[in-house]
Amino acid sequence: MTPINTCDRPFDAVLCDLDNVIRFYDLTRLARLERLAGLAEGTTTRVAYAPETDLPLLLGKIGKEEWVETIVRGLAGEVAEPRARELATALADAPFRADDVVVTMLRRMREHLPLVLVTNATLELESDLAFLGLSDLADHVVSSARVGVAKPDREIYEIAAERAETAVERCLFVDDRLENIEAAVALGMTGVHYRGPRDLREALAFALGDEAERVTQRVGGPASTRRSTGSSRSRPGPV
Repeated sequence: MTPINTCDRPFDAVLCDLDNVIRFYDLTRLARLERLAGLAEGTTTRVAYAPETDLPLLLGKIGKEEWVETIVRGLAGEVAEPRARELATALADAPFRADDVVVTMLRRMREHLPLVLVTNATLELESDLAFLGLSDLADHVVSSARVGVAKPDREIYEIAAERAETAVERCLFVDDRLENIEAAVALGMTGVHYRGPRDLREALAFALGDEAERVTQRVGGPASTRRSTGSSRSRPGPV
């Protein structure tokens, strides 16, 4: 790591969300199955992401198989059990991809500052990162399923700052969900609402300079991604 003069930088560590910032899920097959079943698109995710269904998964209390069974029960009355299981499995096994633009910027940034991934995920997150070739992306990974607390609970942010060995007020927090950003800002962190690579590029400009723009051009712009041809082994969705 090449430190930047502390007088010239607005923060000393970057805490970054994973899903919908680095990793993205393709729910095309699920949407098609919902149409075939006569359901409105999003019916399955509405059931799957209800707190009583989702939180036990994100806290590591249940695995993916148990999550699928809970979704199947939640879809009772909407569709027959075989169709409900097909829908739940399509969600749980949705293919995912990583955005090469974001990955490259974060790798460049990590040459100067520590990076900690802070994600609401499942007990299988580590295998997902390995599958994508991202096991070495960050200095630390704080997974809700491993620490037993999920965003936006303040404790997970405090754990991440501690792993980064940085005071909370010297941390930049990047997430796609406003409620998660607001919780980080309430602790004194700098928050960035991620909607696309430009948001990250602007936040890291002090560290990357012109390199951020060159990275975007070199890897092909915001649409460039690394895709997984396997199935998801962690929770698909905006966490």
